[in-house]
Amino acid sequence: MRKLPGKTVERLSEYRRALLRTLSENKSYIFSHELAAILHITAVQVRRDLMLIGYASVMRKGYDIRELIDTIGKIIDAEDGLNVAIIGMGNLGRALTGYFNGKRTKLRVMSAFDVDPQKVDKVISGVKFYHINDLKQNIAEFNISIAVITVPPDHAKSVASTLVKSGIKGILNFTTVALNVPENVYLEEFDLITSVEKVAYFVKEGQ
Repeated sequence: MRKLPGKTVERLSEYRRALLRTLSENKSYIFSHELAAILHITAVQVRRDLMLIGYASVMRKGYDIRELIDTIGKIIDAEDGLNVAIIGMGNLGRALTGYFNGKRTKLRVMSAFDVDPQKVDKVISGVKFYHINDLKQNIAEFNISIAVITVPPDHAKSVASTLVKSGIKGILNFTTVALNVPENVYLEEFDLITSVEKVAYFVKEGQ
């Protein structure tokens, strides 16, 4: 299968979460229009995405929910799982660590890092805190390939540089600073301020 577009991967992740919730309601099958209604998109979009991964519905029944969850997992998850590090343990870093761990068996938060010596060696949500100076050694020791950056903006670029030099393959940047990384490192940037301002604009305009 050819590499999927980023937006398709995002929707597949959303489909899986919606399907897991639906499965917990003791439902075994779901139609494309039902899945679309949950995510506020069109049924055509759902069918296009699932056709891209070679999955079709059963006539008159819809999609087999459990089977579709497994199919999506085989597409977007690494077979042996991937290890993740959280860089910056302020309120956001702690919240992400607490929410994330245990939600996906194929993604494991292995370590958390901060410059505050009072946070070092503490364990929160099953994740041990390390000093940022131990970053490179820790990444190698625990085979960490993904890093989530939640540090203050003025430290974002230096942290990203250290991560790249340490062999990180993917970065999720929660700071307001745009980063530049080599082509072999996948970068996803989420600007919370921009997202809130976008919501504020549409509220102002009455949607």
